[in-house]
Amino acid sequence: MATERLQKILARAGYGSRRACESFIEEGRVTVDGKLARLGDSADPETQKIVVDGEPVRYKSPVYTYIMLHKPQGVLSTVQDPHGRRTVLDLVRIAERVYPVGRLDYESEGLILLTDDGDLAQQLTHPSYEHPRVYRALVSGEPPAEVLERWRRGIVLDGRPARFDKVEVESQLHDETWLRITVHEGRNHLVRRVAAALGHPVQRLIRVEMGPLKLGDLPSGRWRRLTVSEVKIITGKRVGASGVRPPRHSARTGGGRDSSRPKGHRESSRDSYPPRTTLPVRKKR
Repeated sequence: MATERLQKILARAGYGSRRACESFIEEGRVTVDGKLARLGDSADPETQKIVVDGEPVRYKSPVYTYIMLHKPQGVLSTVQDPHGRRTVLDLVRIAERVYPVGRLDYESEGLILLTDDGDLAQQLTHPSYEHPRVYRALVSGEPPAEVLERWRRGIVLDGRPARFDKVEVESQLHDETWLRITVHEGRNHLVRRVAAALGHPVQRLIRVEMGPLKLGDLPSGRWRRLTVSEVKIITGKRVGASGVRPPRHSARTGGGRDSSRPKGHRESSRDSYPPRTTLPVRKKR
């Protein structure tokens, strides 16, 4: 386990708030491997002996929860809404207290992660980590090559450039185009605003990848717990049974009873986008 601040370790072990634990350190009541601790010190509770008032700290590794949800349209990516609209927590009803990492617009769809791991949430959302996000966007019209090139180069929004890593055409059908867009920047409504500025407004927007996580074939409105191997990839840490709640269902379908669709529910043809391999590309004449 990586080292972390002593006050954080003590607070997690049940010694009180972080501020109270800072006072213990300042008062000289805490030692690490027999040496008096100082405020600002870090330690590894799994390999070092931490003592408070002469008693060893019984530290238990935290058990985090990691949920992947395929958010549908018309659902807020927040914990609650004062206007009573549905949120992602209405779709993921579990005992653990999780919260969404990052946001998807109310009308946008796709992959969103819910967890109680604050360090991971910081890592996935902070711009300095540069985690790519991949979207599939259904836009109006058929963007010509010069427009796609402008899109790749980026345009100026709010006085600063908005750049994209990749903008690829997947298919063109009935005066609409499916694009696959990769971007690192997390500015609000970025894809929608750039598409509108270039004359091809977004009709649907679906996030299919977030960092190393891929939505795959998880149906809209369903969720699953991440596998241990997925958690290991996104956290960059060794993860054992004590570090992550294991999936209770298959990684393929994943949803528990609360996340299942109502019986009798049928999707319309516009409820789900076609797989990339089956989208016909209309050749220009």
